[in-house]
Amino acid sequence: MTQRLNDLAVSDLVARLATADPIPGGGSASALAGAMAAALVEMVVALTAGRPAAADHEPMLAEIGATAGTLRDELLRLAQVDAEAYAAVVAARRLPKDTDAERAERRERITASVREATRAPLEIVRRSGETFALAESLAPIGNRNAVSDVGVAGLLAAAALRGAAMNVEINLPSLPEDDGLRHEARAELESHLAELDRRERALATSVGDRIG
Repeated sequence: MTQRLNDLAVSDLVARLATADPIPGGGSASALAGAMAAALVEMVVALTAGRPAAADHEPMLAEIGATAGTLRDELLRLAQVDAEAYAAVVAARRLPKDTDAERAERRERITASVREATRAPLEIVRRSGETFALAESLAPIGNRNAVSDVGVAGLLAAAALRGAAMNVEINLPSLPEDDGLRHEARAELESHLAELDRRERALATSVGDRIG
């Protein structure tokens, strides 16, 4: 890639996703969705803090806003990391395999690059989960006029988590059977996804109650 994703205009980034080039792909798109979720959380905090109705919640709002800002930056960084990690996988798979030495080097490079391409979306899963938790905390106390934006943040964060999880899962079969990451990542995904359906419904109810 000759240009970092964060340097692209939104229209150019979306156009890049629409091409036959698999880089950037779903992992980067998931990270960007998570970054937008965090940004919406920040926005609602900014629309809430300082209002009389929020007087009892100012410390929590400050913490939510600061954490959301950190997560936004981290998820934007991970969008680039994920793209670069998968580019390394593609490059490794294109290495020559005519001799035993070349085949051995190719196998080693593929394994190493797939591990990095697994770690990147796994980190996106973690950060998206943290962003979703912020939306859960903000929904009951955020500015009532902007509570729908908290709901959108939750939807985007959950989509980011699920999308990144898929990108982890598709890489796991390419790791050696005895690779610890293969088993650790699967267990961690199960933990992140186990209660997500229930939490999404609860957040939708919390937001809906305040809209109505």
